[in-house]
Amino acid sequence: MTGDELRSSFLEYFENKAHTIVPSSSLIPHGDPTLLLNTAGMVQFKPYFLGEEKPPSRRLASCQKCFRTTDIESVGDSSHCTFFEMLGNFSIGDYFKTEAIDWAWEFVTEHLKLPIEKLWITILKDDDEAFDLWLKQGVLENRIIRLDEKDNFWGPPGAAGPCGPCSEIHYDYGLHMGCGKPGCAPGCECPRFVEIWNLVFIQYNQAANGNRSLLERPSIDTGMGLERISAVLQGKTTIFETDLLKPLVAEASKLAGVEYGKDEYSDVAVRVIAEHGRGIAFLIADGVMPGSDGRGYILRRLIRRAALYGRRLGLKQPFLASIAKKTIEHMGSIYPTLQEKKNLILDVIRAEENRFSETLTVGLELLDGLISSAGQGENMLCGKDVFKLYDTYGFPVELTCELARQHGMCVDVTGFEKELANQKARAKANQRFKSGTVTGDNIPDIKATSFVGYQCLVQNSYITHILLANKPVKNIRKGQTASLVLSTTPFYAEKGGQTGDTGFISHDGAEFKVSNTVQGPSESIIHHGYVTRGSFLLNDEVVARVDEERRKDIARNHTATHLLHISLKNILGNHAEQRGSLVSPDRLRFDFSHLKPVTGQELEEIEKQVNEMIRANLPVSARIIPFKEAMKAGAIAIFGEKYGEEVRVLSVGEPPVSTELCGGTHVSSTGEIAVFHIVSEASIGAGLRRIEAVTGRNTEMLLRQQALTIHRAAELIDTTPDKLISKIKAVMNEFSETGKKMEAFERQAVLSQAEHLATRVESINSIRLVGAKLPQVKVELLREAADYLKNKIGSGIVALASVVEDKPVFVVAVTDDLVKQGYKAGDIIKEMSRIAGGGGGGKPGLATGGGKDKSQIPEALEAVRQYVRLK
Repeated sequence: MTGDELRSSFLEYFENKAHTIVPSSSLIPHGDPTLLLNTAGMVQFKPYFLGEEKPPSRRLASCQKCFRTTDIESVGDSSHCTFFEMLGNFSIGDYFKTEAIDWAWEFVTEHLKLPIEKLWITILKDDDEAFDLWLKQGVLENRIIRLDEKDNFWGPPGAAGPCGPCSEIHYDYGLHMGCGKPGCAPGCECPRFVEIWNLVFIQYNQAANGNRSLLERPSIDTGMGLERISAVLQGKTTIFETDLLKPLVAEASKLAGVEYGKDEYSDVAVRVIAEHGRGIAFLIADGVMPGSDGRGYILRRLIRRAALYGRRLGLKQPFLASIAKKTIEHMGSIYPTLQEKKNLILDVIRAEENRFSETLTVGLELLDGLISSAGQGENMLCGKDVFKLYDTYGFPVELTCELARQHGMCVDVTGFEKELANQKARAKANQRFKSGTVTGDNIPDIKATSFVGYQCLVQNSYITHILLANKPVKNIRKGQTASLVLSTTPFYAEKGGQTGDTGFISHDGAEFKVSNTVQGPSESIIHHGYVTRGSFLLNDEVVARVDEERRKDIARNHTATHLLHISLKNILGNHAEQRGSLVSPDRLRFDFSHLKPVTGQELEEIEKQVNEMIRANLPVSARIIPFKEAMKAGAIAIFGEKYGEEVRVLSVGEPPVSTELCGGTHVSSTGEIAVFHIVSEASIGAGLRRIEAVTGRNTEMLLRQQALTIHRAAELIDTTPDKLISKIKAVMNEFSETGKKMEAFERQAVLSQAEHLATRVESINSIRLVGAKLPQVKVELLREAADYLKNKIGSGIVALASVVEDKPVFVVAVTDDLVKQGYKAGDIIKEMSRIAGGGGGGKPGLATGGGKDKSQIPEALEAVRQYVRLK
């Protein structure tokens, strides 16, 4: 039975048992930014098990794409993999142990026709109910093994929640695969027994203190790895010999020119390439892009680990795209996203692999040097060296650890982490230095500031703290630069990419101009600025007034970033995820994941879509709701961000066209943005792009400036704005023709000089030589002149010099007959260039060079004559 047939058979079986078949969800978990990747079939059903959502049916079945990162370093042996497919049937408070065991046994023995004598069962040691149910299936008592909780109990998804014992079906590969020990049975670490199906009986609710109580309606969660059961059914002892992975193994072997199964060293590398190549394709198809943290780091780590193992097989050119292509051919009919994202998958892999290959060779040489230079008894690579491999050569620290272990060494991970922390601290300190940040860290009693800036821009308040040079003081006066903390403020503190508010704080004729507002410790808000008149004391009652026009500009730009984000996803694809942003009053900047430059047509479509949403005057609303409810509503959250139980959700449109978790300030309707205009699009790193844009009155100013520039340009070339392009083309054509005429004239002049030089040939030791300086001649024409003279004199050496941009340039030509006698243009040019303070090189018959000191040209030409004399 093939893997595809097995997948279909499982789902068809449970569909006949009144289960609703649910498609696999993405490898990126929906609604849970804290979860790295989808690791099990039940992940997409967690809200049903927890009672947060109503399931489409109380009986569900699926074949789920899964990815587990804990096994990355083990991939290469005969069993481990990162990506796999998990077959599963689920009961949400419907059937329980009896049906789960009945159907599992029926499927494996009657549908898969596995021999009963090959099957063993494990249960939790005190689960007598499960024991009796297996006996009723005809399983022999000595084939039911009782194990402890560490083997046969599935805990809650967090510190508390639903959990329960499990029972596993194991396949026995036979005594010849075992360890030979008398007590060898499921639970033994030898390869004789392999778990093929795990049935989890969710019957308890575990409290945070560890106490368990019975659930009113217990549930079932089962999982059977498709790769593992395929190996059993196809009579294989390793998943890499099944039809699911064998085509990829064959492709990797073909690329490397090795025969799989002949050598364990190369077999390990082939398995790594095949397995990682498959996982990489699925990760990218589901929207993961290479990065330096989170899911992106996992993808980058897989690509680089596979590239490294490819190098072990002698693969020096990028090859992983071929494995991904084979994966798409093999599995695209089952998972259409692979076909739909084929070009993206291949482009991402090629770009990332090319990028790593640039540093891989040098990095490996450095690592080999570190290992070989370790003294006797030294078995640890120091953290500083490991950090250099990571920071300079792109070696994931896990990869360095793996390579070190292969040589019997370990890595000073603590030292590495210290170097990494130091780098981050330096970057943070540098940023603080640039911004002149006052932290407020020296105030022991600082408390949270009440922020009312969503509702109003003017607020009565009082001063709770005054900071001068980051130290608390009791008063400040005119001319002093300081920072104030208020009890309540309408000023938005810089965070989430949005710049802080500016404005004024005043009382009784005194005024403090706020130049920036930042977040302080303990959720306080610190207002940086200076006193323009009067003085301020602690506890003074004040009026805080935000610069309204500036705030409106910021709000326009911030809401526009949300519209830009959703437009990027609509036009470029869901992989275009936010990687950073800046929202200031004069512009917005949005960084996102995308492999290649956004085309002019795509930028036009993006801008058009944003402006259509602006003209639609969509309502913009914010609400505070539970985090889980926000995720259920499809709000965009940033992976790795820490969110509280309640979050602020910003929605645009009704129904929403954009929903994001956001604490920033926004317009009340998109029409207030007025207009959106993209100013630039550029790369800021591998797989990262940046768009800068303007809105509202800043767009108006930009367009006015551009219009004025166009009018002035038109006046300069005596035309009108509407005819400017055609006039520029005409001027450029005229300039080009003039340039061609000048080049022809210059060429003719140079060749005339060469003709003259052909009549002044020197002879040294019977070798004909032309050595001369031509005035202000480009290297290309100098080379042409040398070639002309070489043909003209028939046999000899030509050495020409000139000055270009105030620096000497040289060309040497040697006829073929003299090259055969050992005269080399490259040797001559190196000496000439050395004398002039530069360098050069080329072929034996023609070489070019240059220097820094044009006064040395005569000496350089004389060196040619000396070369001929001494040869």
